[in-house]
Amino acid sequence: MKKIPPYHTRILRRGIVIAIFIAVSFVFMLARNSKKQKPDKQKAVLERIIERDTLIALTNYNSISYFSYRGKPMGFQYDMLTLFANYLGVELKILINNDIETAFKKLNAHECDVLAMNLAVTKDRASKVSFAAAYGQTRQVLVQKKPAGWENMSQKVLNSYLIRNQLDLANRKVHVQSNSAFEKRLHNLSDEIGANIDIVEVENYDVEQLIRLVAKGEISYTVADENVARLNQTYYPEIDISTPVSFPQRMAWAVARDADNFLSKLNSWVYTFKNGPMYALLYNKYFKSKKASSRIKSQYMSISGGKISPYDETIRRYSQIPAYDWRLVASMIYQESRFNPRVVSWAGAFGLMQLMPGTANYFGVSRASSPRMHIRAGCQFLDYLDRQFEEELPDKEERRKFVMASYNAGIGHVRDARRLAEKYGKNPNVWDTQVDSMLLWKSDPKYYLDPVVKYGYCRGQEPFDYVKEVMNRFEHYKNVISEDNL
Repeated sequence: MKKIPPYHTRILRRGIVIAIFIAVSFVFMLARNSKKQKPDKQKAVLERIIERDTLIALTNYNSISYFSYRGKPMGFQYDMLTLFANYLGVELKILINNDIETAFKKLNAHECDVLAMNLAVTKDRASKVSFAAAYGQTRQVLVQKKPAGWENMSQKVLNSYLIRNQLDLANRKVHVQSNSAFEKRLHNLSDEIGANIDIVEVENYDVEQLIRLVAKGEISYTVADENVARLNQTYYPEIDISTPVSFPQRMAWAVARDADNFLSKLNSWVYTFKNGPMYALLYNKYFKSKKASSRIKSQYMSISGGKISPYDETIRRYSQIPAYDWRLVASMIYQESRFNPRVVSWAGAFGLMQLMPGTANYFGVSRASSPRMHIRAGCQFLDYLDRQFEEELPDKEERRKFVMASYNAGIGHVRDARRLAEKYGKNPNVWDTQVDSMLLWKSDPKYYLDPVVKYGYCRGQEPFDYVKEVMNRFEHYKNVISEDNL
């Protein structure tokens, strides 16, 4: 083997030393950069919300947090979330889940951004999630049924029939939601009173359902947060909620453990909101107003009645003409007329589906026609529009957005927007952020005078908002109304 000259050996050694130095420096650089990136990871949740232009919130489906009433999404948590999303300048997407442990897992897996539930802040929960600043407080109370004839009893006599001392819960059977703060509180209370409380953990019922079972006499006791119990007492005056089982507890939203930057943003909003007029207005609306009891008894309350409108059966029947989910058609009708068959617009559109006179005449209806005939004609018109796009837009879900826009603004304007999209490098077959933005441009002379535009000026903001609002409400209906509820 040929011997390497000493000069070359020195060069080789120097090369090795330099290589080692570069490698070590690179390792240190990576370590330093990884430390610098930690704040970026903390910002990731907020950045994802802004980038996707949507706040994904998980809440309870019940008569307080989130529900639908007369076709409109409502709820204490929902209204707060809407205000918070507006503060962030993003859209709002609602997920529902009434199981707390599952909700925590979804939050920390970043399947949602925030838990907006009637959450009491506890030490155990604080080890799993990060709580925002408290927006209120409550305490846990025992829910029990008053005896027959309670209306004519004095308070002293009534108290003799009811549990007023927590010691008297010894050997009593109390039904509570499994993995809830109520279940943990009862276990602690059992230790405190030095006696066994027969705690029955229920998996398939939420708090309000258990309260309803107490009111019906099917179970003897449950535990609920006082604000929830107080509202339910307006529906069920036969229940008693005057016996506390806990000290006051703070109520707050929760975010994932690694969402520090988002938590800071949320806290800023909570402080402002809590000290402003809107908090008091919302609290009165959902917890003190007499209208709350009439809502829960209405057949158009999704929790109890399960209906969107008086026309659900007819909508479901005729939505089969365009083969649409009946809840989408219901969302359209709400947008058009708020389910008022006598509405007439400034442009002359009339009826539940606000058909223009020429279109109405083509499909055989007039102002004197019944609501049923108007819904049928509207669905026939939807089917007509759908077939116009069928070959060009094979994706059914995507195509329906184009149909919604055409129903509102006319198919000619939508075709113009597609041509503009193609000309300016956008996708003419995708609505969101592509064709919808081109429709907005049709109010600008630079674009509505473009040679590819055949139908001229369009007040594009109206169909842009129309599609968004109809589709968003449709998502709410899917959350709270079964497709086969009739």
